[in-house]
Order: sequence, then structure tokens, then C-alpha cells
Amino acid sequence: MLKRGYRRPRHEIAPRKNPHNKHDAEAIFKQNLRCLRRTISHPLSLISLSHLSLFPLFLSPSPSHKTRPSIAGARGSAQEARAARRRRQAAAVGLAAGRFRGGIFSAFAGAGEGSGSAARKAPQIERTLVCSLEELYKGATKKMKISRDVLDAHGRPTTVEEILVIDVKPGWKKGTKITFPEKGNEMRNLIPSDLVFIIDERPHGVFKRDGNDLIVTQKVSLVEALTGCTVQVTTLDGRTLTIPIRSIISPNYEEIVQGESMPITKEPSKKGNMRIRFQIKFPSRLTTDQKAGIQQLLS
Repeated sequence: MLKRGYRRPRHEIAPRKNPHNKHDAEAIFKQNLRCLRRTISHPLSLISLSHLSLFPLFLSPSPSHKTRPSIAGARGSAQEARAARRRRQAAAVGLAAGRFRGGIFSAFAGAGEGSGSAARKAPQIERTLVCSLEELYKGATKKMKISRDVLDAHGRPTTVEEILVIDVKPGWKKGTKITFPEKGNEMRNLIPSDLVFIIDERPHGVFKRDGNDLIVTQKVSLVEALTGCTVQVTTLDGRTLTIPIRSIISPNYEEIVQGESMPITKEPSKKGNMRIRFQIKFPSRLTTDQKAGIQQLLS
């Protein structure tokens, strides 16, 4: 197949068919023959390609059907003929390189010159992975099913399904990214994109997260705020904490419980703090005697 691609242009540039410029015709003929031999001996020539018959575009311009091919392409001196021939060969190389970019011709250029355009990578794909506060507290395993296109041995896209496993670590925060390299669609001359999952937190009914701390709000009466009380809090892992409040509770007061919050990812043995805030319930009305009693106590 490769030899057939060379046969027609090799005959057209034969010295016997170019008597007016026999010297240049003989040089081009030998160049064509040497290139054919190098191509056949090259390991890449073993690859079966349907476009190899057009490979002579690199070596000689396409002849006209009306006139015999001239090595110079114009009448004149041998110097003008060589210049015209170089221009046509450069145009032929440009045409072939444009038509077969990314194919066997770029492989030959890379093998011979040590250069070639690097494949471009597709932009990354981002998806949100929603987790409950309990999952981020204790850790969890998430399985994500994806479908993507992959190229078969003939370069045709085929849709496949995959299961990606994500091990959510205790203490991960909103915005944490998990990257699966090159799990996007496969396309010719393009490196598949990375698939990135971004952690998001589902709102919790009791706790609000602030970094590594958890905030919980408890309701107390005015009497409890002034005289003290005991509050109970159920943790994310199901334990019940009984916490005595001995200080006077003001509107901005917080009770801090050390080490009863979210795990710290980089320091697994440590946890944040639980911050208890209070909502004070004031009485809607007081009797005259109650008001007098309060005045007497607080004055």
C-alpha cells in the first residue's frame, strides 16, 4: 500500500520524462526513493493507515492533468526552477500537515525531530457532594455512579459506567475537594478532564457549624438565667451531655464545652468546642407584687 502511494509521483518525476531539466529531475527522483526506503524501515510504517497513499504530498507537488510535470514549474534558469520547486514542496507539506494533524505524520515528525505539539487537557468538571453533619463528624463512604465516553481500539467512543468510591474523612469541611484524575470523556488529541467533587454540608436541625466548633442554642427562663440551671445536649454520635450552668446568663453569654465538637482532620485526636448559646424567655406580664419583689431583690 505504501509503495503504491509512491508509484505514480515517482514515475511522473522520472528523469526520462523531464528531458529539459534532467539533472534536477534525477535529484528529486533519488530523494523520493530514499524517503520511501526510510519510511518502510521505520517502525511506525508497520501501522496500517488508510491515508498512507497521500504521503507523497510531502515529497512532490500534485501534477496537472493537462501538462507534463515540470520540476521547476516554470521555464527559466536552474536556480529559478529550484526556488519554485521548494515553494511547492513547502505548500504540499503544509497541506498534508493540516489534513493529518495528530495522525501518523505528527508521529513521524516527533520521531525525527524530537518535537511535536503536546495534547491539550480538557477543563475540569466539578460536582457537589452533599453530606450530613453526622457523616462529616463520624466519617462515611460515598459511592458515586458516573457514565462517560471512552475510545475503543479503533478510536470510536463507547459509553461506560463506573462506580467511584469516596471515603469522607471525619472533620472534612464544606469546600473540601476530591479529585479523580482524567475521569472525563475521552476524545482524540485531548487529555480527559479531571472530575472534582466538592463537599457541601446539609443544614442540621440542632447544630450550626463554625469551623471546628458546633453551636447549639438552648431556651431558658428568666429565673433560670438569673439563678442557674442544667441543660442537656445530645451529641452527633448519640451521647447525652448534662451540663450545669452556674453563671448568670446574659443575652451574649456562651457556655463552652471543651472537645465536644467536630474532629480536626489534621489532628484526629483533637476536636473543636461546643458553644452553647441561650435564648432567654421573658415573662409576658408581672403582677404588682412580683414587680415590687423583683425591685427589692435587685436594688
